[in-house]
Amino acid sequence: MSLGLPTKRHMADIVIIGGGVIGLSIAYELAGQGASVQVLERGQFGQEASWAGAGMIIPADPKSATTVDARLQAESFVRWPGWSRLLYEESGVDNGFMNCGGIQLSSDSSGIELARSAQQLRGCGAIVEALDADQLRLLEPNMNPDITNAIHLPQMCQVRNPRHLKALLTACHVRGVTLTAGATVTGFQRQGARLNAANTTTGAIRAGQFVVCGGAWSESILASANCSVDVEPVRGQIVLLDDFTKPLRRIVEVGPRYLVPRADGKILIGSTEEWTGFNKGNTAEAVAELIRFATNLVPTLKSAGVARFWSGLRPHAKRGIPYLGQAPETENLFVATGHFRSGLMLSPITGLLMRQLVLGQELLIPLDELSVRSSRVLV
Repeated sequence: MSLGLPTKRHMADIVIIGGGVIGLSIAYELAGQGASVQVLERGQFGQEASWAGAGMIIPADPKSATTVDARLQAESFVRWPGWSRLLYEESGVDNGFMNCGGIQLSSDSSGIELARSAQQLRGCGAIVEALDADQLRLLEPNMNPDITNAIHLPQMCQVRNPRHLKALLTACHVRGVTLTAGATVTGFQRQGARLNAANTTTGAIRAGQFVVCGGAWSESILASANCSVDVEPVRGQIVLLDDFTKPLRRIVEVGPRYLVPRADGKILIGSTEEWTGFNKGNTAEAVAELIRFATNLVPTLKSAGVARFWSGLRPHAKRGIPYLGQAPETENLFVATGHFRSGLMLSPITGLLMRQLVLGQELLIPLDELSVRSSRVLV
């Protein structure tokens, strides 16, 4: 079917606003269908929420998913192995995808939180094994001996965020995507029910279709197009340790905090959730607290070196699920934002669904519950 795309060769068919893992995944999918795609990024590609995550891939089974967010997680989980292989074949970059397994611990002494999590994971089709203290020590001998209750997720996987972003950028380039850094979108030019161009700090950029996936900045970008999303920035701080003794083999989660061991001996500690607006700086208090958290779980980490620390702004959708859909009142504007802590995890399915939506293809998952509303005030 016709996409309503411009015929001039210097115009892109589709302009994507936002060069994080979501925007690049959508660009990769669209370019694979022969579309001419340009990605606009206000800063450097993949340096915001995509950089501030640990790359945890949570197991789920599409046959067991009963809610839209569970379906997104499950459909993404089953695609990650093939997605990673294809990116490697096209880019030559290994994104570090591997099945490492994971362990969840309770943040309270009652164990109620852990039991609830196990029930939820089983409900999504994941394999969940209860562990007592001895079983936990067999799997992870260096864990704090005071920990007596845990669950094991043998299907849990991980990917290395910087490497995955490098693979995506390279594969997008191979597929002919135009990648433009340092282009902040300030508004749009409209004619009737369609947008003609995006106004940027480097000039107007015309296209046939526009996709906004600007993370924490999406709300302000979309406001000029009568499109309302309740997305706010949430700062996440992360610490990277060096410990070549490799004291941990599996991902360890405690509520929103985690340890993620890499194959080269590095260990990620994350992450904070801080409602500090667009302030992205690290703080001594948060870095110290993350290190205390890690060394309490794995005491041998007290001798590990601190490699670096950083932070990023995650796009938190206040309604609890991301926005995926067409903008109301605008025929050629689409939105993919608000993934919060799950952007990397959900990027394969988001790329697929947005490609299907933009190109008018049959949708794998109905997007009604994820739709976007108008911000126009009716009088």
